[in-house]
Amino acid sequence: MIHTESLRVGMLTLRSNPMRTILSTLGVIMGVGSMVSVLAMGDGVEKYAREQVARTTDLQAIAITPNFVQRVDGIFVRRTDVVQFTRADLDSVKAAVPQATAVEVAVNGGTIAQRDAGSRGRGLTLHATASTEPIALRGDSIRLRAGRNYTDAEERARARVVVLRASAADTLGIADSAMGTAVLLQGHPFTVVGVLAPEEGERLEAFVPFGTTDGVIFGFGGAPLPPQLSLTASSIENVPLAKQRAEQFFARRYGQAWRERVNVIANSTRVEQLTQAMRVFKILMGAVTSVSLLVGGIGIMNVLLAAVVERTREIGIRKAAGARNRDILVQFLSESVTITSAGAALGVMLGLGIAFLAAAIMRAQTQAPVHAAVTPTTILVAALASVVVGLTFGLYPALRAARLSPIDAIRHE
Repeated sequence: MIHTESLRVGMLTLRSNPMRTILSTLGVIMGVGSMVSVLAMGDGVEKYAREQVARTTDLQAIAITPNFVQRVDGIFVRRTDVVQFTRADLDSVKAAVPQATAVEVAVNGGTIAQRDAGSRGRGLTLHATASTEPIALRGDSIRLRAGRNYTDAEERARARVVVLRASAADTLGIADSAMGTAVLLQGHPFTVVGVLAPEEGERLEAFVPFGTTDGVIFGFGGAPLPPQLSLTASSIENVPLAKQRAEQFFARRYGQAWRERVNVIANSTRVEQLTQAMRVFKILMGAVTSVSLLVGGIGIMNVLLAAVVERTREIGIRKAAGARNRDILVQFLSESVTITSAGAALGVMLGLGIAFLAAAIMRAQTQAPVHAAVTPTTILVAALASVVVGLTFGLYPALRAARLSPIDAIRHE
């Protein structure tokens, strides 16, 4: 009951000194505002950077390739039992590596393409792929100049359809209006269903469903290349764990000598470098915002120390009337937490406004699709930080007030 009265007295004191309350709250508003704006912009920039890494680099990719050779009596010779991955392996590997967002099986090699039997043959790099990820979500498949990508149903049915890069279509004389016509790949007819949008520096390439390349695709020396698997980790941080889970899967399948059958390859060095860079970025953001919040906390402590001096007689009278030390402590701490909570609420709105404005300016100046990211974590951090600052910087003034002697406090002028 006395604690409730202490809280009420603290609130009345703040209302009776509005200017002092506003000035002390201002520091918290600026501190929390800067923290929220930096966190929101930091989250947005990090999200953009991660999207760019996933889209334009292979840092989240883990390649699983069969071993072509084995060592016999110290001499490397070609294996006769090279692992042949199939479409059935996709779901098995995906289940064994939950950190992977997609698993792909692919055969890559060269082929001769012709517009028709009487035209000149042109060399193409052919990619025959299948994935656990829906086709509509895959990179190049959504950037089309004409036509469409082949469907998941066509991929599973091993339909003989092909999507050409723009340079390949132009070289073969396939017009954008000629979708549905056939081209010959190593003499086998494939229906052209789409042409990808042109990209700078692109090669003569084509894409077909996995399982449609018997007698169509060849590697060095004319021998067909065995299929390869690739995993895409859900994030940079998950690459090491995804690689470990894949190794465990193949160890169970092929036993202790699994490394002689397949290679599991990830760009571990660059992944660690990028992970470390992101970690440093987060620490830097935290340090910047902490300084701003620290300044606001010091302002609160100064205001409350001044209030202790001004209200020494009031404290003495309350203690003479029966208030205990912890009642005075609760009163001053409640004032401190109230100031920081009000400042945090206003600071969150200010910070979000600054973050969205800064993101808009950044988009206008750089054309980069950067947006401020408002996450529950940012709001929660702001709320917890305000309470911690209020309790931390209000504790010393509150203890000083609570420890005053009633007689000395009443005599104070």
